[in-house]
Amino acid sequence: MRRLVIIVSAMLVGIGTLSFAAAQDYPWNPERPITVIVPWAAGGATDQLVRVIAGELEAELGQSVVVVNQPGASGSIGTNNALEARMDGYTWTSGAVENLGTYGVLDMLDTALEDWHVYLAVANVAVVSVNPNAPYQDMGDLLQALQDAPGTVSVATAGVGSSGHKAIETIAQAEGLEYRHVTYEGGNPAVIATVGGETEVTPQLASEQAEMIRGNRLRPLAVMSIEPLEIEGYGVIPPITDWLPDLNLSVAYFGIWFPVGVPDEVVETMDMIWQDVISDSDVLRRYSLERGAVFTPFFGDEAQERGMATVQLAAWSLYDAGAAPINPEDLGIPRP
Repeated sequence: MRRLVIIVSAMLVGIGTLSFAAAQDYPWNPERPITVIVPWAAGGATDQLVRVIAGELEAELGQSVVVVNQPGASGSIGTNNALEARMDGYTWTSGAVENLGTYGVLDMLDTALEDWHVYLAVANVAVVSVNPNAPYQDMGDLLQALQDAPGTVSVATAGVGSSGHKAIETIAQAEGLEYRHVTYEGGNPAVIATVGGETEVTPQLASEQAEMIRGNRLRPLAVMSIEPLEIEGYGVIPPITDWLPDLNLSVAYFGIWFPVGVPDEVVETMDMIWQDVISDSDVLRRYSLERGAVFTPFFGDEAQERGMATVQLAAWSLYDAGAAPINPEDLGIPRP
């Protein structure tokens, strides 16, 4: 059986250096630093990934790619700041692609997936973990507690619509369970809250939890996948389907994007970089391997198609759970 492997090791050498190779012969040669907004707190899955991508882009564009954290409102504040910036190609944003399609149903931001040029890099998987002092020894114990005491088990996520929130909602809706949702301004704060005992459970991404799992500061119960997940130095985490075999699971694609309306030469340049450089990036491949992610360097129509599939699942999951006030159909998002 195929297993995803996480090698939790030292940070990648050479990422984010300030010495750039000469810019290549692209249609667009930026004349000043580029800003990439991470609409979540530092240390989470988006923040980790964007800083790796930034290093790759700097070498190609011959300019600094400055990563700026602007958390708040489940990522919609930073995303909106990119949407409202000058359409000159110098302000991008990032995150999980399904958020671009769920901000609308959550009534947080008037935008949709097709409003953005999307560049995907990895697909991440969520892990349901608990504080080591919690009484739950396996996923069966947690499911039983959620059933026996509705609304009392505290679950930490990066906020409404985040990958962690969607993960726990997938379980809750499938089994008719209730939990106490405790939100933070990013995946890393949510993980730290569970490590510190503020909450009992976190269903955030493996890339955000791996170090704490390896250090036995979190007890992983299940990975939100049909396959087990192996973390070097810890062992194997069983798939959620061992307990819930019919669970409808989706993929969380992460990457960077900028609004439709920027100059054509910016889009052409990024398409070329994604096709010729990012798709063959050893740095991103190594990053994916180390953090239990899948390398998915998609752009253009393929990124839109894959993104819309995750938007459909996420938007309808939120709406069916009562977390989204706007019907996805009203925004042109069909039920999957």
